[in-house]
Amino acid sequence: MELRELASAPALGPLFARAAVTQRGRGGDLPGHGLRLAGVEVDRAHLLDYQHLCRFAGGDVLPHTYPHVIGFPLQVALMADRSFPLPLPGLVHLENRITVHRRLTADDRIDLTVHSADLRPHPKGTLVDLVTEVDVAGERVWEGRSTYLRRGHGAAGAPAPVTGPAVPDGPPAGVLRLPEGLGRAYAAVSGDVNPIHLHAVTAKAMGFPRAIAHGMWTAARTLAVVGPVTSGPSTSTVWFRKPVLLPSTVELAVDDSADVLVAGLRSGRETVREHLVLTLES
Repeated sequence: MELRELASAPALGPLFARAAVTQRGRGGDLPGHGLRLAGVEVDRAHLLDYQHLCRFAGGDVLPHTYPHVIGFPLQVALMADRSFPLPLPGLVHLENRITVHRRLTADDRIDLTVHSADLRPHPKGTLVDLVTEVDVAGERVWEGRSTYLRRGHGAAGAPAPVTGPAVPDGPPAGVLRLPEGLGRAYAAVSGDVNPIHLHAVTAKAMGFPRAIAHGMWTAARTLAVVGPVTSGPSTSTVWFRKPVLLPSTVELAVDDSADVLVAGLRSGRETVREHLVLTLES
């Protein structure tokens, strides 16, 4: 696969705007190229802002999900390009899998690559994966796979998607009260300015009753509760089920009784809504 070198991380605002005006007429196969950004230095002030917002411990160790934030502009740049077959507006983040091969710190100089893979049918449309890989001095240290759904006509005979285990029941490990401005706060740190997260007005224009929390914030916040073990060699898989509207209150449930930890976010009393479920192997 051809890798196109970038001199710096692209700005996300213009990319989202370009994706919106070029969404018609897309189709075909996945692009035959990926994107590469070499020698990325971690901005410690940015890292601290991210740690505070997601409630990770401070310091130089990179949280489990932090390389996803660094690589996300490359994902968007690839999807905003006209060669990408699915329009970016309206893509739904269904699943995310991350493997940390070794602990990363702010002293590491990171080489990032992103490519798309596995365009495939889904009962409710089309799925595609965006793969982010992180190398340090030629060693693969982190990799993530984000699975997105483009809603549309379901494909007859498409395999049923894997949806993960149930959110643990029983008393919650914690109660999270998410403010109305959380989406704007995470957008300021992550650069993800998708309008469904920013204001009720822009979210309603895209079919949501209120703004919704970023899925990767909810995943990061869940992992932050699990603790420092997530920053060492480990693999997480998260399935996003129902969006978390802002503002709202959700319960965080954890079951660490088996080798594979299961955690999730839920809300409601008489009718329980499962927002995400996450597994962690370390």
